[in-house]
Amino acid sequence: MLSKLLRAGALGAVTVVATSPPGHGAFAAASDYRFELAEARSAGPGKTDVTLRLVRASDGRPVPDAVIFQTRADMAPAGMPTMTGSVAAQPGQRPGTYRFVVETGMAGNWALALSAKVQGEPETVRATVTFSAAR
Repeated sequence: MLSKLLRAGALGAVTVVATSPPGHGAFAAASDYRFELAEARSAGPGKTDVTLRLVRASDGRPVPDAVIFQTRADMAPAGMPTMTGSVAAQPGQRPGTYRFVVETGMAGNWALALSAKVQGEPETVRATVTFSAAR
C-alpha cells in the first residue's frame, strides 16, 4: 500500500512539472531595462549633475537598488571620444533614480556609459545616455 502511494505521489509531481507554463519563473533579459535621462544641470564650473532613471521597458516602472559598477563619460556624441571626464556617484533622490557628478571640462554633448546589475537578474544592463553640458 505504501509503495502505491509513493508511486502515485511521484507521478503527481511529474504531472505538475510537465503542465507548468513555459517560462514560469524565468529571468528577464538585460534588454528589458533601460536608463533614461531625468535631468542634467550645471554643478559648478566644469561639472554636470546627471540624474538617470532605470525603468522596466515593458511598463516604465522604476527599478530601485540596482548596483552601478562601471561608468565612463566622454564626448563621443560631439566627435571627440578621447575627451573623457571622471564620474562620481551620488545618492539618488527617489527610488529608481541614479545620480552622478561628471567632470565635463567643456560644454557640448557628452555620453555617460553605465553597467549595472539589477537584483535577481543574471544579465548585466548596459546603456549609454547622452546629455548636454553647459559651460
